[in-house]
Amino acid sequence: MPRVKTGVVRRRRHKKILKLAKGFYSGRRKHFRKAKEQVERSLVYAYRDRKQKKREFRKLWIIRINAACRLNDMNYSTFMHGLKKAGIELDRKILADMAMNNPAGFAKIVEQSKAALA
Repeated sequence: MPRVKTGVVRRRRHKKILKLAKGFYSGRRKHFRKAKEQVERSLVYAYRDRKQKKREFRKLWIIRINAACRLNDMNYSTFMHGLKKAGIELDRKILADMAMNNPAGFAKIVEQSKAALA
C-alpha cells in the first residue's frame, strides 16, 4: 500500500473546523479535538433550533390573535373556524400583525368571521 502524506489535507480540514469554532471558550476554540466535538454539537443545536424557531413564532402569533379576539368577544378557535367558513385565507403571521398594529381592521375581520358562523 502506498504511503499517503496528509499535510495539506489535514491542515485544511483542521482550519475549517477551527474557523467554525471561532468565539468558543478556552480550548474549544484552540485545540482541534475539543473544537471538533463542540462544532459538531453546535451544528446539531443549530439544526434543531431552526425547527424550534418556527414553532415558537407560530405559538406567539396564536397568543396574539387569541388576545385580540377576546377583546372582540370571541375566542381563537371559533374565530379561525369562522375564517375558514368565510373563505378568508390570511395566515397567522398576517393576522397577528393586524391584531397588534391595526386593531380596527382586525375587528372587521372578526365581524366577518362572526357573520360566517351565524
